[in-house]
Amino acid sequence: MQPSPAPDVRHRNAAAGMIMPNDASRLDLSRARVCVILNPRSGRKDGGRCETLLHQGLAGQAAALSMRTARRGGDLPRMAAEAVAQGYDLIVAVGGDGTQAAVAGAVAGTDVVMGVIPGGTFNFFARDAGVGDTVEQAIQTLRDGRVQAMDVGQINDTVFLNNVSLGAYPRILERREAVYRRWGRSRIAAYLSALGAIRDLRHPVALKTIDDGVETRYSSALVFVAKSAVQLEQMGLEGADAIRAGHLAIFVARARKPRQLIGSALRLALGFAARGNDFDLVIDDDLVIETVPARRDVAHDGERTRMTGPFHLRVRPGALRVLVPAGAAESAGAGGAAGAA
Repeated sequence: MQPSPAPDVRHRNAAAGMIMPNDASRLDLSRARVCVILNPRSGRKDGGRCETLLHQGLAGQAAALSMRTARRGGDLPRMAAEAVAQGYDLIVAVGGDGTQAAVAGAVAGTDVVMGVIPGGTFNFFARDAGVGDTVEQAIQTLRDGRVQAMDVGQINDTVFLNNVSLGAYPRILERREAVYRRWGRSRIAAYLSALGAIRDLRHPVALKTIDDGVETRYSSALVFVAKSAVQLEQMGLEGADAIRAGHLAIFVARARKPRQLIGSALRLALGFAARGNDFDLVIDDDLVIETVPARRDVAHDGERTRMTGPFHLRVRPGALRVLVPAGAAESAGAGGAAGAA
């Protein structure tokens, strides 16, 4: 069973060319209606400062400016969909990778342009897009950027920008939130939560992949599907070039016994795995994964959702129009301009 294709919503202003100057890749901010969607619960928790800087950087520069703050992460998809329906030309996501993915899910497949302001723990998508690590750098991209079509990943009807995981990783996210609540958000806390979650792992995931009708069966502690070239490079894993070429990199941990599963999953999660010994690497852009049981937690861009398989994973080429730095190199894949949690 495959999901219905995402609706191809067309934005009247952009479709008519009203916000583009002579250089069709450049956004004329002075003629653009801009909606900023801010998630104050993202990793840095400096939403007040971000909002102030955005007001200073965009007020008087855009044809219209609306600043909207989400009360909770679950509000983000609805808020982004409303902004698309209301005819905004540029929708700016302020937050971490989960925030970016939630907004991208509403914007992908339309002619609306997405702006990226990093505000999370890792900010892989912001780094893939090359907008910089700071709010100030990202605002400069909003003021003087160009539009680039970037690939997104999709699992069933959910868009993802960086990664999707089955098996151990959703448990890691559950532990990570508990660690964050107690000790605050940091990369060290994220990695410590991975140790705690994998220590409890006892049973692998039984699954099979279906690619062009060919079935391959696995028993694995962790299936990690990567869409971020920057993330793979930081983890020291292969596959970044394949992602930049428009594919997914799928890592399947090979170990089967409990102790081996724990060690293999930990090495894969933290980037110390060895291909051939620890995992199988599959490069693809359209793949179905079936698991037993079919209903399970799926981790996507730092979020966790209960889904029912089979899980259809695919790349949607050029589905997301993103503002990137004016001097950034053109690229086909989601490593796009420069290269979730």
